[in-house]
Amino acid sequence: MSNSADRRDLFSGALELMILHTLRLKPMHGYALAKHIKQVSEDLLHIEEGSLYPALQRLLKEGLLEAESGVSAKGRPTRIYRLTGAGRRHLKREASSFDRMLTGITRVLAAAEA
Repeated sequence: MSNSADRRDLFSGALELMILHTLRLKPMHGYALAKHIKQVSEDLLHIEEGSLYPALQRLLKEGLLEAESGVSAKGRPTRIYRLTGAGRRHLKREASSFDRMLTGITRVLAAAEA
């Protein structure tokens, strides 16, 4: 990747895929999403609010998520995000594409080390 914009685009796509994949399990609020990704990645991925909430807004705008008002475990008002039918279909398509891309990246990196 030649510049930071390319890296942001790749991360943005990966983040959106992780959000959709996580929400297929159950609806949750933003903090729970970030916490889940951090835990499942064994602390390798720390999603900052400045990345998470813009990604959630893009997914809402595209109709891949819907949100409703809720209350957090601590009693605070929050937005609960839920995957839509369109989001499930998008996830299925994009997960397959992303898997192929990761396979390609892995092969290139392995060849570079040989």
